[in-house]
Amino acid sequence: MKLLSWNVNGIRAVQKKGFWDWFGNQNADLIALQETKARPDQLDESAVHPLGYHSVWASAEKPGYSGVSVYFRKEPLSIKTGLGIKKFDSEGRVLQLEYPEFVLLNAYFPNSQRDHARLPYKLEFCKAILRTVNHWRDQGKNVVLCGDYNIAHKEIDLKNPKTNQNNAGFLPEERQWMDQFLAQGYVDVFRDHCNEPDHYTWWSYRPGIRQRNIGWRLDYHCVNEAMKDRVKTIQHQPQVMGSDHCPVELVLKN
Repeated sequence: MKLLSWNVNGIRAVQKKGFWDWFGNQNADLIALQETKARPDQLDESAVHPLGYHSVWASAEKPGYSGVSVYFRKEPLSIKTGLGIKKFDSEGRVLQLEYPEFVLLNAYFPNSQRDHARLPYKLEFCKAILRTVNHWRDQGKNVVLCGDYNIAHKEIDLKNPKTNQNNAGFLPEERQWMDQFLAQGYVDVFRDHCNEPDHYTWWSYRPGIRQRNIGWRLDYHCVNEAMKDRVKTIQHQPQVMGSDHCPVELVLKN
């Protein structure tokens, strides 16, 4: 089973940059998108129901902001939009798809902002998402939490950790939450398979930054411990352009 996650930084924009060619070549079972910045009624029918796929959307109340979607081949047992908390759900940040084998949570974590103004909001969101994955796990379900966490966990996860100590995405509070999350029985799948530096999923749009691979790893698939042995491969797709993030691909054993 193949699962892909990608912060597309606007589904309408990325569609003009080869998105559907990429989509068609993946042969994926589930494709989770973040920062879609659109409602499905703003898109062509072929973008909402591409051949062989259905989709579900959580859109922000604010136009052109945030939003997540999941394209799927196999109908889930259940779909839940959001976390049941209005201040997060009004920004279209979470989708939960329950399958017999696992629950997929597609999440677009808030950005703490340059002046850290949204750090309290983000940490509240982090606590709520942890409660949610724990709830599923306590029911005996395996979980896959994918998406843009807007956190570089360790120094290995960004090119210039020393100069970013006080920057959103690498703040001590954000990294401590990630420590706490993993300590509660979850696995950062990419780091479980790869301990090498220079693997990133986001790059600034400033000229030359991506070409020189000055990036951050902000996009993750995390699973509960019992799910870890089902992972076959995980890899980034940094060669795929169209967004300031790149897709992350997880393949599970059948």
